[in-house]
Amino acid sequence: MLIGVPKENFPGETRAALNPESAGKLVKLGFDVAVESGLGSASFHSDEEYTKAGAKIDSRENILRNADILLRVRKPSAEEIPQFKKGSIHISFLDPFNEKDLIRAFTQSGITAVSMEMIPRSTIAQKMDALSSQANLAGYVAVVIAAERLKRILPMMMTPAGTISPSRVFIIGAGVAGLQAIATAKRLGARVEAFDTRPIVKEQVQSLGAKFIEIDLGETGQTAQGYAKALTPEQLQKQRDAMTKICSTSDIVITTAQLFGKKAPIIITKNMLAGMKPGSIVVDLAVESGGNVEGSRLNEEVDINGVKIIGLGNLPGRVATHATQMYASNLVNFLTSFWNKDEKTFNLDLTNDILKGCVITHDGKIINEMIKNLK
Repeated sequence: MLIGVPKENFPGETRAALNPESAGKLVKLGFDVAVESGLGSASFHSDEEYTKAGAKIDSRENILRNADILLRVRKPSAEEIPQFKKGSIHISFLDPFNEKDLIRAFTQSGITAVSMEMIPRSTIAQKMDALSSQANLAGYVAVVIAAERLKRILPMMMTPAGTISPSRVFIIGAGVAGLQAIATAKRLGARVEAFDTRPIVKEQVQSLGAKFIEIDLGETGQTAQGYAKALTPEQLQKQRDAMTKICSTSDIVITTAQLFGKKAPIIITKNMLAGMKPGSIVVDLAVESGGNVEGSRLNEEVDINGVKIIGLGNLPGRVATHATQMYASNLVNFLTSFWNKDEKTFNLDLTNDILKGCVITHDGKIINEMIKNLK
């Protein structure tokens, strides 16, 4: 069975779906692996490293046409899908809630489409959870970028010239990205506060040395997959009112609030920004799904009355070597779980809970219940 890995062609994408180490693991399992020349150049892996691992370097055209399983980071264009081998499996991030034309193209071409963001957040699927692995890196990068932009240091310093107080960092959302941001800011010596609508994460926040901010919003909680539930407009306003004072004393604010398959909620308004100190930094980790910060713009850094709003997309791509390593490992773990090594076949058991969650199209139909029922 041939696994094909085309080079990413999305503007600015530096990650790859496989690194040489992961390609070698797939070859040892019994897969044939073909990668496009230059696949790992942006993550500092040469073609020679892939060939040493047992992969073959081939043209993009041949890979798309002949691969039984296609691996990539970004979704393909709808125009590219008819080139795929009929009955093949395509695995990548797909954004299936918002890409109706793309999903339709998969069904029309008879392609089995697997969406990596739809991997269930269960214990057994944890090693395949690419959303979490990439969010982990995004949380780290957000703090590093903010620290570089801030015109003051993060840790407390006691020097002969006087004592420097620690910078204050406020992190909104304590999911995977938020928790890594907390840990990174603490390692750099900042005073860290964090808020999440899910009281269940309080202990995790405190275990990292941060102060958990409690705001009584009434009934909140999380979905079955561990995502925060959407707040009512009244709850959102109450949350903003309580956070205004904290933002006004913070040097760095990092927002991570995203709603699965929906537009991100506005958490920081322009009125809240107006109350922040000049020189403060706000990093909007949700900018690619609409943004948490009023006035943030994708792939731009905006200055609003002296407060810098950072809306850079694809933060994991800024640490491409490790982002590729982690994503490739997620893919290998996924493939290994359904690979029959003796018969050299991929067992697409659509009764399996993991596959029921992440397989969007198969045999010319949309089979995922969540996507099928979208209006």
